[in-house]
Amino acid sequence: SFIDDRIGSGPVFEEQPLDTIYPEESLEDKIIMSCRARASPPATYKWRLNNREIAIEEGAAGHYSLVGGNLVISDLDKSKHTGNYSCQATNEYGTVISQEASVQFGYLDMFSTEEREAVYVKEGQGVVLLCAPPPHFPDDLSFRWMLNEFPIFISLDKRRFVSQTTGNLYISKVEASDSGNYSCFVTMTSPSIAKSVFSKFIPLVPLAERPIRKYPADIKVKFPDTYALVGQNISLECFALGNPIPQIRWRKVDGALPANHEILMAGGVLQLLNVQYEDEGVYECEALNSKGKDWHKAHLHVEASPKWLEHISSSEQDISSDYTMSCLATGKPKPHVSFLKNGREYGKHELHFTDLTFDDSGMYQCIAENRHGVIYANAELRVFGKSQVHLDLMFFRTSTPLFELNPLKQRLLGPKNGRVVIECKPRAAPRPTFSWSKGTELLSNSSRIFIWEDGSLEIRNVTKSDEGKYTCFAENDRGKANSTGSLTVTDATKITLAPSNADVSVGENATIQCAASHDIILDLTFIWSLNGQTIDFDREGEYYHRVMDGQAGTSSCELLIKNTQLKHAGRYTCTAQTPVDNVTASADLVVRGPPGPPGGVRVEEVGVKSVRLLWSQGSDNLSPISKYTIQYREIRTQEDWRDATTSPHNVEGNAEMATVVDLIPWTEYEFRIIATNTLGTGEPSNPSPKTTTLEAIPMVAPSDVGGGGGTNRELIITWTPVQPQYYYGSNFGYIIAFKPHDSNQWHKVTVADPQARRYIHKDPTIPPATKFDVKVKAFNSKGEGPYSLTSGIFSAQDVPSEAPIIVDARTLSATEAIVGWLPIAQQTVEGYQVKYWRKLMENEASTLRISSRENQTRLDNMKPNSLYIIEVRAFNGAGYGPASKRYEIYTKKAPPSRPPKIISTKMNSSGTSVNIAWEHVEPLANESTVDCYKVLHRQEGHSTGILYTTGKQSIDLPMLKNGDYLVEVRAHSEGGDGAVAQVRIS
Repeated sequence: SFIDDRIGSGPVFEEQPLDTIYPEESLEDKIIMSCRARASPPATYKWRLNNREIAIEEGAAGHYSLVGGNLVISDLDKSKHTGNYSCQATNEYGTVISQEASVQFGYLDMFSTEEREAVYVKEGQGVVLLCAPPPHFPDDLSFRWMLNEFPIFISLDKRRFVSQTTGNLYISKVEASDSGNYSCFVTMTSPSIAKSVFSKFIPLVPLAERPIRKYPADIKVKFPDTYALVGQNISLECFALGNPIPQIRWRKVDGALPANHEILMAGGVLQLLNVQYEDEGVYECEALNSKGKDWHKAHLHVEASPKWLEHISSSEQDISSDYTMSCLATGKPKPHVSFLKNGREYGKHELHFTDLTFDDSGMYQCIAENRHGVIYANAELRVFGKSQVHLDLMFFRTSTPLFELNPLKQRLLGPKNGRVVIECKPRAAPRPTFSWSKGTELLSNSSRIFIWEDGSLEIRNVTKSDEGKYTCFAENDRGKANSTGSLTVTDATKITLAPSNADVSVGENATIQCAASHDIILDLTFIWSLNGQTIDFDREGEYYHRVMDGQAGTSSCELLIKNTQLKHAGRYTCTAQTPVDNVTASADLVVRGPPGPPGGVRVEEVGVKSVRLLWSQGSDNLSPISKYTIQYREIRTQEDWRDATTSPHNVEGNAEMATVVDLIPWTEYEFRIIATNTLGTGEPSNPSPKTTTLEAIPMVAPSDVGGGGGTNRELIITWTPVQPQYYYGSNFGYIIAFKPHDSNQWHKVTVADPQARRYIHKDPTIPPATKFDVKVKAFNSKGEGPYSLTSGIFSAQDVPSEAPIIVDARTLSATEAIVGWLPIAQQTVEGYQVKYWRKLMENEASTLRISSRENQTRLDNMKPNSLYIIEVRAFNGAGYGPASKRYEIYTKKAPPSRPPKIISTKMNSSGTSVNIAWEHVEPLANESTVDCYKVLHRQEGHSTGILYTTGKQSIDLPMLKNGDYLVEVRAHSEGGDGAVAQVRIS
C-alpha cells in the first residue's frame, strides 16, 4: 500500500497452499493446491515439488495444470505425487516463495480376517486385549471396544480402560460378568477421511476361582517421554491391573501440577490444557491398592514453533543510503533465520546495506525454521534516486508529492489540554521535506509544537487558540504540493462521578457507578475492565449488566454485578472514551465468601484408634475462619464421608492440627478438612494420603454360637463370623472351646479362616446325644479377644440299633399295596424308611420316609402282576438302622384295558327313567376277571355324582331335571377299575 498503483508493486500472497491428506478411496481423482498473490502487474506462477520445478504439461495427458495460480493435480499417483509443494509468484518487481505444504495419501485398511484366539483368565486377575490396528495414515485414530455385537460399546470406568495410543483394552480385575466376545473398533478422525473398521471378535473367558485372590497394583499403560508444543493440549495415559482395583494418583515431581490440568477416565488420563514452558518437568503416576503399589515417571518436554518477535516490512529508501533488514524469532529449539531475495538464498540473520543501489530493490523474505515449523515474513524494498544510468526506471519510480490519494483530514478534533497529531503522508519519491502553517503563520518546533520526520504535526497542551486551518507543505526535486485541514478544539472529557470501593459477600449483588462530562459534539463510550481485562458483556452476561444514561454533555454508566463470586473481586476500571481522548477512574471490589479448601493435609502419629492430622490454612476469603470440620471415610467400604470425632472436640479456626479419635484398629482411612466462617462452609480439601491404623487385640466375639446334630460320633459347632471391620489385625481366626457339660476340662481348636462359620469335631469316643458346653473367641496377630457366651449343644445320636418287623403286607390292586410293621421302642427313632422294588430290579427301588408316629403306609405306582420285595428300617439324624426281614408280595393283574361297549339307551314310557345297556367286557390274558360294573351318573360339568355297582350288563337310572347328564360305565376287577365308556343324557 506504500506504492502508488500507477507505480506498481511486487507480489504479496493472499492465499498459500495448505497441507493436504488425500483419501486413497476418494472418488474425486484430483487435488487443488491454492496460491494467489496480489501484484501489479499481475504475477505469474510456478510450482515446485520437493524443491524441483514442476513441468506444467498442456492438454489432458499431463498430471499437473494451472488454474490462475492454483495447481491442479489429476490422475493421482501415490508414488509420484507425495511430497512437499511450494508456489512461486513473480512480476517485474520480484519473486516470492510460499510456505511449503505437504501432500500425503490417507488410508485405513481393514483388520486381518484371521480368527482371534480366546483369552482365558482367572477372576480377580487383570487382562489386556490387544487391538493391533491395521495399517493406516495418518495416526489420527480413536479407539472403542464392542461387546458381542454392534453397536454395543463397553463403558469405561476405573476398572476398564482403552488406550488411545495403542487401542488396547485393559481390565484391571476380571469379573464373571466380563465374559463375552470383544472387538476393537477403530475410527479415523482425520477431517478428510471418515472411516471405521473393527477386528475379529476375541472371546474372553473368566475362570472361576474361589476364593478370589488379590493382586498388587501393576502399571501396564505407561506414558513415554513426551514432547509438546506451547499452546497444545496433551494427554498422558497411566493404568494399572490389580485386585482390589488400583487407584491412580498423579503428581509433578518437581512442583505442583499445572493449574490448567484435568484428570479424566477415572484417573487414567492426565490432560494438560494450553501447555506452557513452565509445565515442563517430570510427571509421575502412582497406582496403589491394599496389596501393593507401582509407579511410573517420564519427562514432559515443552517446545515451541517459531514465532516472530520482529520481522521485516516493506520500505522505500533513497539511493546511496544505508539500510538494515533484521528478523528476530522465538521458539524452542531456537529457530534458524535466513533470507531470500526474489526466491533465492541471500543471507542469514540480518541484512546490512551500505550505499544502496537500484539493484537492491526487490522482494525479500525472512524465514525462521525449527523442527516444529517454518514461518515467512515478506517485504518489498524500493530504492529511489536521480542516477542518469537509471532514467528509464525513474519514469516509473520517481514522482512529485501527491496528496490526491491521502489528503489531510478536512475536520480534525483535539481535546482541550490534551494532545493532537495531524498526519501528513503524501506520495512522493524521493522523500520530500515538510513544513507547516496555521493560516498565514509559518510554524516551527517549540515546547508545544513539533514537526516529526515523517511530516506529522504534534500539538501538546491544546488550547482553544489552537483552533484554525493547518496546511502541510511537501517538496522534493520533482516538485511540491500542499494539503489543508481544519482543527476544532473540544472540551476535555472528565470523570464527574468516580467509582467507589465496595464490599459484598458471595451471592450478593454489587453496583459500581461512573459518570463523565464531555464535549457535546462527541460521542462518549464507557468501557469497564477488571484487573486490566476488558469485560465482555455478551460472554459474561450471566453476571455483568450495565445501565447507560445521559444528556447533553453528561453521561453515566452503572455496572451491576449479579450473584457475585470470589472471581469477581479486584480492581474495576471505568474508561470514558471519546474519539479524541479518554479518562479513567478505578475502584476496588472486595468479595467476601466461605473459606477456600485447606491445603497439605497429612497424617502423623498413627495409633490404634487415633491419628493426628496437620494441615495448612487455605484462603479465608476476607472473613476469618471460625472452625474446621474433619471428615473420614473407610477405603474398604467406600462409604460416604462422615464427620470425625476429634480432640479437641471443637477445632477452632486458628488451628492447624487435631487428633481424630474413635477410629477402628487396622482400618485404612482417608481424611479431609473443611473450613467454615460466618459466610458459610467452603469446599473440602484434597484427601490425605491413605493411612491404616495400628493393629489391636480383637474386642468383638462371634455371635449366635450353637450347633449339634450331625452324623455318628460328631460334634458340630456353628457361629456367626465377625465382620471384617472388627478384625483389628492380620492373621485373624477363631478359637473354639468345648467340653462335656459335666466336665471341667475344655478342649480347644483353632480355625484360621476368618469367614468360617462352623467346625465339625470327629471323635469315636464322643458319646451320642450328650450335652456339651461350647464357646468361641477371635484372635489375630496381636492376641486373643473375649469369648462368646457359652451355649449348650448335643452331640450326634447313634443310629437305631433294632430292625422293624413287618407284620402285614398285601396288595390292594394291580398298582397299590399296603404294608404294616411293629414300631421300635428306642426314643431316638425319628422315622421309618420303606423301600420296595420288583425282584431282581433293586436299582429301580422306590423309597418312602414315614414319621415315627406311623407304623403302616400305602405303596403306589407299582407294576401289575409282579413280584415285589419290601423292607423297612428306622432312622434318625445319625443315619439308618438295620433293615427288617424282606417281605414278598405279588401285585394283581391289571384291570381290563377295553371299555364296555354301550349298545342302547332307552327311556321308559313315563319318562321317569332311562335304561343303559352294554356288552360284557372280556379281559385279555394278562388282565384280571371282571367282578362287576361301576356306573357313575353325574351332571355335566360336575366331577361328583351317584355311583352304582351292578353285576348285570344294564341298569335303570332315574331321569333328573334341568340340564345334560353324563353316564360313565367301567368294568371292575381285583386289579382295579378298567377303561371308561361314556354316554350323554339330555
